Amino acid sequence: MDPYVSVDEETLRRERHKTRALRQSQWWKNRIGQGLCYYCNERFHPKELTLDHVVPLVRGGRTTKGNCVPACKECNSRKQSMLPLEWDDYVERLSREK
Repeated sequence: MDPYVSVDEETLRRERHKTRALRQSQWWKNRIGQGLCYYCNERFHPKELTLDHVVPLVRGGRTTKGNCVPACKECNSRKQSMLPLEWDDYVERLSREK
């Protein structure tokens, strides 16, 4: 079974447009102004934080305040298109390997 939801290009285009608009909002500026990565809880300069969709767009997620969080570039790159449960499993695996 394919873990990815079939999301058409038009939906992705629309959601990416919403993402660009959300990045300009005062709500987003306040979120990154706190300087905290949602995933690793480390502090970063706001310009070093990226917008991440907790449920990725390619997995059926939407651009809503409840689904968008600030993430450092490293966490965002590692998370890629994982769902929250998959990310938690990944982080747990990493901690066991240490």
